[in-house]
Order: sequence, then structure tokens, then C-alpha cells
Amino acid sequence: MKTSVDKIPFFLHDLGQAELDSVAQVLKGPILTTGDTVKQFEESFAEYMQAGYAVGVTSCTGALHLSLVALGIGPGDEVITTPLTFIATATSIIEAGATPVFVDVEPNTGNIDAGKIEAAITSKTRAIIPVHLYGQMCDMSAIKRIADKHKLHIIEDAAHCIEGSRDGVRVGELSDTACFSFYATKNLTCGEGGAVSTNNEELAQKLKLLRSHGMTKTAADRQREGYTHWDMVLMGWKYNMDNIQAALLLPQLNRIESNWQKRQTVASWYDELLAEHLPLLKYPKTLDGVKHARHLFPVWVAADRRDSLINELQAAGISVVVNYRAIHLLTYFRETYGFQPGQFPVAEALGDACISLPFYPGMTKEQVRRVVDTLKGCLD
Repeated sequence: MKTSVDKIPFFLHDLGQAELDSVAQVLKGPILTTGDTVKQFEESFAEYMQAGYAVGVTSCTGALHLSLVALGIGPGDEVITTPLTFIATATSIIEAGATPVFVDVEPNTGNIDAGKIEAAITSKTRAIIPVHLYGQMCDMSAIKRIADKHKLHIIEDAAHCIEGSRDGVRVGELSDTACFSFYATKNLTCGEGGAVSTNNEELAQKLKLLRSHGMTKTAADRQREGYTHWDMVLMGWKYNMDNIQAALLLPQLNRIESNWQKRQTVASWYDELLAEHLPLLKYPKTLDGVKHARHLFPVWVAADRRDSLINELQAAGISVVVNYRAIHLLTYFRETYGFQPGQFPVAEALGDACISLPFYPGMTKEQVRRVVDTLKGCLD
């Protein structure tokens, strides 16, 4: 008789009483939308990121879109990025009216290959969006040199990489903006949410206008100051973070480093057990000088076994996902831009091979062992 086995989830948040108390405090106040709690989060997040300013928004997609618009990038412009990422990296470029231009990735990390960027630059190129895939920073020093040489903006997609650094460089240090996600499975989460960091005060103020329809007064302003006429000075969008989202995020900032250390420990267990039981299995290499943010733990398996392996693992109670299939081969991008297989072979190979294993701060070594043992059993 088949016995039931407890499932190991792909991700499990650790939100609890601190977040409940924080949200309860907001519910006692008159403003649920963007207000003092958002401001408090923005200041705390900017401090953690060692950035001059942070702007809370509804998603990393919104952060990317607003960054492009605020930097004057739109129709007729090209933006270089990676095809091995979540679709929003590219769709935010399209939403701004510009055209995404893909560059292949490094075979050992999955990050954009900085050595291939210059060949993709044209007279229409206005910006580069590097993606710090899985939590490991791209070679920002090299990308910065290229951007400066060609007078290009840099917008970092740091959805995976709040805690990361590389060779002493923090996320956002060498770019115009860095964009973050607080989606349900992220290292900081409020279900949906995001932020932009920048060291440019004028840009930060423009982003705040753009996130709220281009209006000069928010609801919190009017509640605090009494009604005065507001103006619309820019074409903006509805991307403003609310106080409830900020309330969920604030307590998590207090344990961001301790939770990072827990994920680092879980990653070390995977490293140890995979080396012992599946020594030939490949997965992204953590480079020297990198503080890996440890958002995901992907492995690369044979492409012709990947999809069946996903089904086998899920049947055994191991929840897995794919981060990511190469997006230039998705239907919309093929039909709209004419992309074909073979254009970015490294991204395609990694996208066809990737399986992201369960990974979160509360995982136990026994759970990691069960994941590895199940994976080994499926591969043997």
C-alpha cells in the first residue's frame, strides 16, 4: 500500500507575529495607501542598500518600467539585457516603448556575458539591464566600463539580489537605478511589491511622481495637510506601494542578514550532499569575491530528462520550478521579434536544463537530504 509522504514546498515564508503586529498598527491609522509606513520602509531599505534613496512600488516590473521612463528611454530606443530571466525584464522594456536586445549568458553562472555586450550596441542603444540571476551579481565593474564608454544608462534587475555584492561592490552602486522584487517567494516578501534604489535625488523625486499618476499630492499629503489642489505634471502610472505592504516588509528588514545566513547554510548542505551523492551534477558556480544573495538553488540536468524529472520529483512530494526557460523562444517573442533557436545557445541550453530545488531559510538538513536522495533516485 502506498503511504503518503509530507511534501517539501518549493518555498515557505517565515512571516509571523512581528508582521501581524506591524500590519495591525497600520490598520489603526487613517491611511492604508502610500503614507508614513511606506516612507519608513523606504528610508530603512535605502540604509540597508547603502543607497541615497529608495522608492516603494507595486512590483519589480513597475520598478524597471518607471526607471526606463524616468531616464527618458522609449520608442526608437534599444535596451540590452539577457534572455535567461523572468519575462518582466524584457516586457518592461516593451512597456516603455523600447526594444529589447538580447545578449547570451555565461555558462558557469547564467548571468549576462559582459564580454558580449559591446557587439550588441548600436546607435539606438540607450541602456543595459543586467540581471543578477539566482542572487549572484553580474560583473558590474565590466558593465560599468562599457556603459561609460558608450554613454549608456544601467538599470539593475536585482529581483534576486537584495543582499548581494561582488568584489566589494554593492547592488545599485554602479548603476542609475537598481530594481527589487518583494513577490511571494522573494527574500523579502509582501506578496506583491517592489522598490527602486538610486543615488540621484532628482531621479528619486521623478520616480515618486511617476509611480502615482504624475500627481504632486498623495492621499497621505491631503490627509495630513488638509485639502489643497494638486497638479499632474508628468504622465505617470499607478505603481505606488501601500502602507500594508510596507508594514509587512519592515520587520523582515530586521532579520534580513540572519535569514541570509540561514539560506547560506542550506546552500552549503546542498553543496555537501550533491558532492557526495551526485558529483557529476552541474549547477551555477559561485565566483570568488561574491556574496551570493541565495535566492534560488537551481541545478542543471540533461535537457531530454528535465521535464520528466520534474514530474517524478513532484510525484515524490518534492516541489520544484524552472528559473527560467530562455524567453526569446517564448511564443510572443518569436512571433513579434522573429527570434529563432540557436541565436543564444548558452541561454537556451541552461534554460532547457534548469530545475530549481526547494530552498528557503527554514529548511532542515533532513529535508535537503531527502531532496538530494530523491533526485539521485530519479537520475540513477
